[in-house]
Amino acid sequence: MTDLYKGADTKVGKDFKEAIRSQAITAINEILNNTSLSKGDIFVVGCSSSEVLGTNIGKGSSYMAAEIIFKAIYPILTEKGIYLASQCCEHLNRALVIERECAEKYGYEPVTVIPQPKAGGSFATVTYQSMKSPVLVEHIRAHAGMDIGGTLIGMHLKDVAVPMRLSVSKIGQATLNSAYTRPKFIGGCRASY
Repeated sequence: MTDLYKGADTKVGKDFKEAIRSQAITAINEILNNTSLSKGDIFVVGCSSSEVLGTNIGKGSSYMAAEIIFKAIYPILTEKGIYLASQCCEHLNRALVIERECAEKYGYEPVTVIPQPKAGGSFATVTYQSMKSPVLVEHIRAHAGMDIGGTLIGMHLKDVAVPMRLSVSKIGQATLNSAYTRPKFIGGCRASY
């Protein structure tokens, strides 16, 4: 671990680490159990590791917290064949880390940049370092997602986003919001759905 990754990480106890791991697992399982996501769908995650540790977004990036959350949710998504899209911070214009296979399947054009904790965020950095063949893209249309700490993932969700209430409302100290998407209802009062 380089100095870039140190800081608040050294002050976090084992119980807190286990709590954020458990909260992330509970959240992802509830979302997957209450939506109709299918193999090949995209799940976007925005994660402020700063907020997870109780500091303001962008002010205390924590590689450790990001890694715990990534390791909690990524295997669950992978087992179901669902692609993870990890949203970068504003310094990379909220670009997303995805597997090259996902980019090719959906026709997303890769851009050239490598996320770092202070330019992209710790969660995107962990994702980039952990995926088999990661690429960054500027835009996606995800089928569902979770926003840990107010990272504003809505710009990367398909129409129409439907908020979900989960049994966990926080991961660590970060507020947790989640949503899935559904097809639009069109046609007005004569339409049949």
